Amino acid sequence: MSDRDRPKEQPEPTRMSDIKSDVTEEELTQLLAKVDKESTFRKLSGYQYRIIYWIAVAFSVFQLYTGLMGAYPAQIQRSIHLSFAFVLVFLLYPFRTKTALNRLRWHDYVFAAFTLFIGLYLTINYVRLMETAGDYTRFDMLVGVCGTLLTLEAARRVVGLPITIVASTFLLYAYFGAYFPGFLAHRGYSIERIVSHMYFTTEGILGIPLGVSATFIFLFILFGAFLEKTGIGKLFIDIADAIAGWASGGPAKVAVITSALEGTVSGSSVANTVGSGSFTIPMMKKLGYRPEFAGAVEASASTGGQIMPPVMGAAAFLMSEFINIPYIEIAKAAAIPACLYFLGIFIEVHFEAKRCGLKGMPWDQIPRIWNVLKERGHLFVPLLAIIYVLMEGYTPTRAALVGLGLSVAAGMLTKATRMSVPEIFNALEAGARGALGVAIACATAGIIVGVVTLTGLGLKMANGLVDLAGGYLLPTMFFTMITSLILGMGVPTTANYVITATMCAPALVLLGVPLLAAHLFVFYFGIIADITPPVALAAYAGAGIARSNPFQTGVVASKLAVGAFIVPYIFVLNPAMVLIGTTPYLLTMNILTACGGMFGVGAAMIGFCAAPMNWFERIWFAVGGLMLIDPGLVTDVIGIGMLAIGLYLQLRKKKVWVAAGAPTAAN
Repeated sequence: MSDRDRPKEQPEPTRMSDIKSDVTEEELTQLLAKVDKESTFRKLSGYQYRIIYWIAVAFSVFQLYTGLMGAYPAQIQRSIHLSFAFVLVFLLYPFRTKTALNRLRWHDYVFAAFTLFIGLYLTINYVRLMETAGDYTRFDMLVGVCGTLLTLEAARRVVGLPITIVASTFLLYAYFGAYFPGFLAHRGYSIERIVSHMYFTTEGILGIPLGVSATFIFLFILFGAFLEKTGIGKLFIDIADAIAGWASGGPAKVAVITSALEGTVSGSSVANTVGSGSFTIPMMKKLGYRPEFAGAVEASASTGGQIMPPVMGAAAFLMSEFINIPYIEIAKAAAIPACLYFLGIFIEVHFEAKRCGLKGMPWDQIPRIWNVLKERGHLFVPLLAIIYVLMEGYTPTRAALVGLGLSVAAGMLTKATRMSVPEIFNALEAGARGALGVAIACATAGIIVGVVTLTGLGLKMANGLVDLAGGYLLPTMFFTMITSLILGMGVPTTANYVITATMCAPALVLLGVPLLAAHLFVFYFGIIADITPPVALAAYAGAGIARSNPFQTGVVASKLAVGAFIVPYIFVLNPAMVLIGTTPYLLTMNILTACGGMFGVGAAMIGFCAAPMNWFERIWFAVGGLMLIDPGLVTDVIGIGMLAIGLYLQLRKKKVWVAAGAPTAAN
């Protein structure tokens, strides 16, 4: 591009990292309180803050110690992990949010001490409880009842009411099974049997979900907290600025790239939306994007962070344990679909910018990528190390520990990224606090898994879904998708995945779908529930910052994330997309045609390619794109032909559109 072709005029600011949000800190706090239950914790001060602070630091130190020295027996490791989570949740999260005071009362301390006793009861009585072989005392059963109820109450406080209702419904199903109709009926279980199964075995609350949280999920959350302290967020923003800030609609493309990069270390769609959206959304609006579109771009891109390797959402670690496949294999399988997801958003953002004639940022306001890498590029070392360690066959725990150590070491290389001793302790505290929602969600998901294993509900539901779909794969996939989206309206991704993995994924497996593809299918739809109306938490967060209509923002976000609705069907029908039964040549052709397909579908969603489209052109491009996304010689030839014809007609139409005074971008 020559100098004279570069954009010379640009309204106000500057680099993305220097943008000031038009949403105040207080408004952001109120917004988070509405869409993210975890953000409603008490803001303590004085000695009360120090108490919570050092408990959280002790939590992180315990997890680091067991990660380095080896975990304790499952029941002990998980019960201590749950005890820390109980104490912090019941101290930080009040019974009623609206009437909460930012200070602790005497009864908060008493209740926290009670939860500590309940949580550690199994650890204290470990040998006796293991030797009883299920012959528990009345006091044991009372503790089990309290532990189950405390888990539900902790979930209500830190995760939200929906997951509490779902888990409670499963418990009622275990007790009243004899009264359910059809294939759902079972003989029913006594309260003693349910409680013992839920609290004193590794099939319930202390089951696989909490076990994963108590080992490597916590360490990866801690790793993310340490990287944030080194300032890696600014590195991501500046790199995205350097790559795409100059292009048409640059700030929106920067938001997509930034969210993809942040997704490599974070798995929270709402937190990512609020964090990076506080400056990307105002910049997009300032450039000329509609408020609904600006909020939707950030929400859809941030949600995609949970499917972006190497550090995906917490549910990906659960998947590794559930299907007994190494985590690195899951990350590798998810890489191509994740890239297609972000490519789809990027394409739609580009066409929207072209349609509206939006420019990029001036070149003198864009950082040079070499300068950015020279200043902070060493912060990528921990991420690259994690990938290397995982690919060498080591456990995720080892990879997280290596990443943690290198994040501190890499930060020490320059003054700007160096962490002081207090900042290291602050990272330990932030990591523990950030893990509370996941820990409690995993414990609550354990209740659901416990009921499924106790009653055999998983196999019953799988057979029921197959029967409902008449034994056909596509209807079964559709019903599974709807189930995942409905559960995702209020159930966090971890619990959503656990439910669908135990009840819906087996139905796909029964119909011959490879195990990994079936679980990735439900994983994807559990994640994109965050941007799917009517309850689209990430979209609502983006709408709050953009000051736009939440429902319309959710609709636009769903259009931007169309790839996430299409790609799961494709890799179930053709598992080569997730590296199952493929060759390098076949994989390359699949990727190239899928990229072409995303081009066609993205243009159809926006209604623009080289010129505005009418309804027939949009359908034409959508069908052509879908043909290319579905790998196969016949479909590829049809798809290429349709898109070639559509593009030719669009280029002819562009001349008329430009002559009529169409808005044009400089890039």
